[in-house]
Amino acid sequence: MTATAGSAREERKAGARWRLAMSNTTLLTVLTGIGIIAFWQAVVMIFRLPRIVLPPPADVAVSLFQSLSTGRFYMHVGVTLFEALTGFIIGTVLAFALGIAISLLPKLQRTFYPYIVAFETLPKISIAPIVLIWFGYGLTSKVVLTALMSFFPVLANTIAGMAATPPEQRDLFVAFTANRWQLFWKLNLPNALPFIFVGINLSALLSVIGAIVGEFVGSKSGLGFLMLQRNFDLDMPGMFAILIVLSAIGIVFHLLIQYARRRLLFWLQPADERIISA
Repeated sequence: MTATAGSAREERKAGARWRLAMSNTTLLTVLTGIGIIAFWQAVVMIFRLPRIVLPPPADVAVSLFQSLSTGRFYMHVGVTLFEALTGFIIGTVLAFALGIAISLLPKLQRTFYPYIVAFETLPKISIAPIVLIWFGYGLTSKVVLTALMSFFPVLANTIAGMAATPPEQRDLFVAFTANRWQLFWKLNLPNALPFIFVGINLSALLSVIGAIVGEFVGSKSGLGFLMLQRNFDLDMPGMFAILIVLSAIGIVFHLLIQYARRRLLFWLQPADERIISA
């Protein structure tokens, strides 16, 4: 009973320390944001920069508020989100499946991986016009470009993760007569998941870039299309407002993946964090 009570007190103390650390981190993040805005405003005032070069933060805030007050703006946001999410899912699933296949069949890695790396070195903006010719100016071409942007990080991290299994653990499983399926499901895949989530996180951020690149090359809607319109009108505050929205989308993607990682890979978290997130 005494040991149980002592353990509970330690868990409560650990939870309190974790909450304090998180609150301090949040406060530091907020103060850093305020400092960046203040520095931005100071640069504009000291150097008397024209609005067309660097708009003051107040003008960007007004433009952002005006954009968020119109229903058409949300339509453009929805188009970009659809392109980014759909391409991200397709690219991630295909990359994960191919990464597993390459890891289980080394001949595939020796045969195809050099070509995959060679294709990945091509700037996606250079192949975007070809994709548009093949798939048209609709959503399909943007989804394809986004999938291409999202593909390689998951593939590379899946292969690296599957190869990261400690040999002594594999020898122990083999000693206990584990078959190939058990080695994959109970040993290789759990060891690879932290690597895979790193790739998924990178792919989620690249998916937004892929959608915008596709919209820059040719589109009739989306935040990239809207940014080109505002660039043509020399609406610099409006362009900054769209950049803020895109940054917010990337942050949301990142936080959602981090949350999924904490829930699925709970064994990698410190005990105090598991208690709070349970």
